[in-house]
Amino acid sequence: MTLDINFKKKFEDNFYHNVKLSNYSWFNLGGNAEYFFKAKNEEQLIKFLQEAKKINLKTTILGAGSNTLFRDNGVKGAVIKLGGEFSYTKIVDKNILDVGAATLDRKVANYAKENNVKNLEFLSCIPGSLGGAIIMNSGCYENDISKVLLSIRAIDKEKLSIIEIKKDDIKFSYRGTDLPDNLIIISAKLKGSEGVKEKIEKKQSDFIEKKKSSQPSQIKTCGSTFKNLSKDKKAWMLVKEAGCEDFREGDAMISRKHCNFFVNNGNAKSLDIENLINKVKKKVQEKTGVNLELEIKIVGEK
Repeated sequence: MTLDINFKKKFEDNFYHNVKLSNYSWFNLGGNAEYFFKAKNEEQLIKFLQEAKKINLKTTILGAGSNTLFRDNGVKGAVIKLGGEFSYTKIVDKNILDVGAATLDRKVANYAKENNVKNLEFLSCIPGSLGGAIIMNSGCYENDISKVLLSIRAIDKEKLSIIEIKKDDIKFSYRGTDLPDNLIIISAKLKGSEGVKEKIEKKQSDFIEKKKSSQPSQIKTCGSTFKNLSKDKKAWMLVKEAGCEDFREGDAMISRKHCNFFVNNGNAKSLDIENLINKVKKKVQEKTGVNLELEIKIVGEK
C-alpha cells in the first residue's frame, strides 16, 4: 500500500518503511514490515490510529517479540511498537503498581522487589513485556497474571478511545484471555502483598535458577511453542512421547534441553520453523490423538 506523503509527514520522526522484523523477534527471523510506527505516547498512538483508520491501513501491535514468529514474506500494513513513555513502573497505593504495557516483565519483578512487594516474583521468569503477558495470561510455577491483575487501560482501535477494564470483566484461561483483538493494552494495575526484600529476592532467585536448569538460554527461540494441556499433561511430554525430539527442518530444530522449545540454529527461515511446528503437530496427533495448540503467535503473509 502506497501512502500519501502527508500521512508520512505527520509521523516522520517515528514512521518507517520496509523495516526488518527479524530485529524484533527472539527467533531473529522474519521478513519486513511494510510500515513501522513507534508511538511516543498515548496521544500520538491515538492520532496514528485515527489516520490509519481513515485510509484503511491495517495495523498490527508488536510487544517485545518474545513469542512471535514473523513469516518470511513480512507483514502488510503498519506494525506498531509502543515507545518509551509506555515503559514505566510506579507504586500508586499500598502494594499496587501502575505499569506501562511496554515494560519488560522482569523489570516489574525487580521494581516490586526493591519496594518490598511480594507475589510478583514469577514475572522475573516471563520473557517479554507486560502487555503481551496480560493478553496471554502468562505464568509459571503455579502463578499467572490473573492472580495479580487488578485492571487494564487499553485503546479500542475501532472506537479510538481509552477504556478501563476491571479484572472481573476479563475471562481468563490457561495462557489466554477473552480480550478482543481490537484492543491495544497501554497500562495495567497489579496488586502484590507486603513482603520483605530479602525473602522476595530469595524466591525470585529460586525461580530463575529453576528456569535455567530446565529451559535453554542464549539461543534463538521464542520459548514454549505449544500450550500445556494441564498441570500434569505437558506439551513437551507429548512431543517426546511421539518421538519428535530429533525432528528438524532446514536449520530449525528442537532444543535438546526442552523439547517444547523450537530453535533457529543459525540460518533457519521462518518457513522452516513453521514447517517443523506442523510436522510435530501432525506426529503428536497421530501418536496420541492430541491436537496441540500453539502458544507462540505466527504473524504475516504466507
